[in-house]
Amino acid sequence: MQIEQLIAGELGARPEQVNAAIQLLDEGASVPFIARYRKEVTGALDDGQLRTLEQRLGYLRELEDRRHVVLDSIREQGKLDAVLERQILDAETKNRLEDLYLPFRPKRRTRAQKAREAGLEPLADQLLAAKDQRTPEQQAGAFINPEAGIETPAQALEGARQILIERLSESADLLDSLRTWLWQQGDLRVSLVKGKENDGQKFRDYFDYSERCARIPSHRALAILRGNQEGVLRYKLSAPEGRETEGPQRIMRHWRLPANAWIDETARLCWSQKLLPGIESDLVRQLRVAAEEEAIRVFARNLRDLLLAAPAGPRPTLGLDPGLRTGVKAAVVDATGKLLAHETIYPHAPHKRWDQGLAALAKLCRRHGVQLIAIGNGTASRETEQLARELASREPELGLVPVVVSEAGASVYSASELAAAEFPDLDVTIRGAVSIARRLQDPLAELVKIEPKSIGVGQYQHDVDQAALAAMLGTVVEDCVNHVGVDLNTASAELMSQVAGLSRAVAANIVDYRNGQGAFTNRRQLLKVPRLGPKAFEQCAGFLRIRNGEQPLDNSAVHPEAYALVERMAVQLGCSLAELIGDPERLARLDLSALRSDRFGDYTLTDIVRELEKPGRDPRPEFRTAQFDDSVTTLADLKAGQWLEGAVTNVTNFGAFVDIGVHQDGLVHISELADRFVKDPHELVSTGQVVRVRVLSVDSDRKRIALSMKSENDKPQPPRVRQPEAREGTMAAQLKAAGLRKR
Repeated sequence: MQIEQLIAGELGARPEQVNAAIQLLDEGASVPFIARYRKEVTGALDDGQLRTLEQRLGYLRELEDRRHVVLDSIREQGKLDAVLERQILDAETKNRLEDLYLPFRPKRRTRAQKAREAGLEPLADQLLAAKDQRTPEQQAGAFINPEAGIETPAQALEGARQILIERLSESADLLDSLRTWLWQQGDLRVSLVKGKENDGQKFRDYFDYSERCARIPSHRALAILRGNQEGVLRYKLSAPEGRETEGPQRIMRHWRLPANAWIDETARLCWSQKLLPGIESDLVRQLRVAAEEEAIRVFARNLRDLLLAAPAGPRPTLGLDPGLRTGVKAAVVDATGKLLAHETIYPHAPHKRWDQGLAALAKLCRRHGVQLIAIGNGTASRETEQLARELASREPELGLVPVVVSEAGASVYSASELAAAEFPDLDVTIRGAVSIARRLQDPLAELVKIEPKSIGVGQYQHDVDQAALAAMLGTVVEDCVNHVGVDLNTASAELMSQVAGLSRAVAANIVDYRNGQGAFTNRRQLLKVPRLGPKAFEQCAGFLRIRNGEQPLDNSAVHPEAYALVERMAVQLGCSLAELIGDPERLARLDLSALRSDRFGDYTLTDIVRELEKPGRDPRPEFRTAQFDDSVTTLADLKAGQWLEGAVTNVTNFGAFVDIGVHQDGLVHISELADRFVKDPHELVSTGQVVRVRVLSVDSDRKRIALSMKSENDKPQPPRVRQPEAREGTMAAQLKAAGLRKR
């Protein structure tokens, strides 16, 4: 089957759609560009379909290259017949292809090979045919060859057996059948390594554990594999209980072997010594790959939620990086994120300079017109939040709004070359405070500076394939940046390097050009940037915004290639471009059929009209935060039955972790997410979402908090997700009063 047809079937698309997308990708077009600006060409394949297509295309092309190598190798050996060639051409996976190649792959000198060299293959064939009425020992007597090291019938029989074991184990169809059987029916039995009980307490759930391979969820699989890697757990793949002899029986049936004691034992040894160990390795690898792929998908979804979290907006912000002995690092940034001032205060133990700290922060806030206070959620976060709230109550005229934000990855950024280049004279801890302030203003713009896996919203992210993880997270960052769009005159080089068509070097050139020539006033000026040619311009232009420029369409997602079309829209309605933009009623009167062409069809026309209705709109949600209970700051303050407000920090396949302000996230198990059955936690919650939870239990020794979002005792008061509407006394109301609602 052609690659295009295979992918089309998997995507539920037409082959011509897939073929068009492949052609665009091969020409160097990016997925965000194709998804947004080439819908007519691809039949409106979305970015998710295009990412899957891109990934599968790479795999299938690698498979095709390997297929040619295998065919050439077998052909050179003179062993390629029509049946085998058809099987190889029909192989749809790398595993199937390698199984077919197994009998012909060059091998090291095995015991079977040595036996063949000793002339024992005819004996193996003779025993397999089972036509000789003599005993195996009697038949083997004719093959004694001291010069070849075969001095006894037993040695001859052992050599013949090794030949048969190798031969019987090299059937692609048998391997596939056995793998499928053991995957679906076999058990992975896990046990504790003797003497490791004290060292491996975090794995105690798996000290005596057994589950069907196919049913093991990704988080359990990765936990078992980590425990094995750390020398705490061992595992063994077993046939279903009561069916331990089925493996050898399947070998007998597949090869239609004669039933006699010697052949039976050969099949048993083929199973236990050759096939089962290899299949166990294959299936554990399959389990790992499936678990890693799922973990990477979970990480990607959480990262997307975090990157697309609501920005507080361009407001002067005070960032606080909490600490005890080393003090609280404070940094003020202006509306654009530029550092204005910084200071270290010591309000907490052992220094306890509370009033001095308040005075210092008040001075900073008054001097620089601070409106938001961003507090990192690490050590001493709750104490620092109390300090910020007291500051806000003492200085009501400033309208300060304290907000706790995740500081995950801030320390990584602060010690990076990027941070050192921007702030060469600043201590790394002050750089961290700057990052905390900026990520409240615009999470996406700040988080792109941090290696995605350091942001900490994954599940066993350090155990998965790091190259695959980096590739997936890289596409998530790219898709998010292009989904939101980038301000050409304020964006950092790091942010612009994620825009379609722009490399890091070209993004740096844009910043250098901007610094030297001044702000961009129209998108066409991009063509003056060194190394930014027509192809790169085509890819990036629609994702870069210019506020208050010469061309109002430059502040929209309308691509420059469609500007003439928009001018025709204005002419059709008898109005100016300025009058057309932002006027839904006028746009509704357009006769789109008169504007339709091969290049600009219904998909593109609809997108353009939608963009013109609200040009440059930010697709991210409204900014809201959780309000922690001031009386709950440690695990000891938690009591079963308490209702608390918190923020979702991580979503996994088994539930959601929620920050409730006690320095330890609680877990809402998937069974506690709702009063109904929930198949996928992502259906209900996402990273950053504000939720109300009920405390079920607290395990202080293991630092585990069990939470629930179910209604209590079927009372008509289910926990609720906070609604966007501001209510008196809520953080949303405070933001509204301070004029900080997102425009």
